[in-house]
Amino acid sequence: MTDHVSVLGLGAMGSALADALLKAGYETTVWNRTPGKAGDLVARGAREAGTAGEAVRAGGLVVACLLDHASVHEVFDPLAGELAGRTLVNVTTTSPAQSRELAEWAAKAGIAYLDGGIMAVPHMIGQEGSSILYSGSAEVFETYKPVLDRWGASTYFGEDAGLASLYDLALLAGMYVMFAGFVHGAAMVAPAGVSAREFAAMAKPWLSAMTGGFDGFAEVIDGGDYTVAGQQSLEFSNLNDLVAASADQGISTEVIGMVQTLIRRQIDAGHGAEGFARIFESIRQPA
Repeated sequence: MTDHVSVLGLGAMGSALADALLKAGYETTVWNRTPGKAGDLVARGAREAGTAGEAVRAGGLVVACLLDHASVHEVFDPLAGELAGRTLVNVTTTSPAQSRELAEWAAKAGIAYLDGGIMAVPHMIGQEGSSILYSGSAEVFETYKPVLDRWGASTYFGEDAGLASLYDLALLAGMYVMFAGFVHGAAMVAPAGVSAREFAAMAKPWLSAMTGGFDGFAEVIDGGDYTVAGQQSLEFSNLNDLVAASADQGISTEVIGMVQTLIRRQIDAGHGAEGFARIFESIRQPA
């Protein structure tokens, strides 16, 4: 394991990763495509590299936290020869297919590669609740786990470099749909003079309590039997009244209408008496 880490990409997240390494006592070299973002880190002991190549040469462990998949290639393609024999941990947000492509590129160049998905916002890095998902080289994960754990709880999903990204994006999908539902609810009550803050005070405990239903849905989905007794039926879950109430409030019905479409597709296919979890089939087999 190395005590010297290079972090390329100093947006809010990259800066947080570098700061956590400095606090843990690692020699840290930083680089950013746009100059001027390293000042605070340098003041805390980081070394700023003038070029990406200089940053790569400085660390046995190279961390990429860039804008997107294309930017990873733009920065590292010209440096593949210098990266050969080193380790690249890429925590840039990419799709599973893009993560796998980067792993193949790295393997051809002789670069040890680990892909990561960060389940945290910058201020959470190094704090309780921060979680980083990894896939790719098991050897890299085991060798550098003491470093990775400085950012958050590290979980390894296997040699398929796309799995960390898949889990990352799947979890984000659930988060964004939940957030959209909250915002929809806030929009519904706004015409009645209810502030979003007031609505949030009611929504937070309610939505938190409802997550207790995940295990039950998961059991039904994995079992494949949507007729199991005790489930709320799709016909009972019909959201026409909710859609109509939203329209009456003068707001968009797109968010709740999306859920109603998934429900309606299964009802129309003759599954109205089956459980709400059956919308999994609408999602898995899109119209």
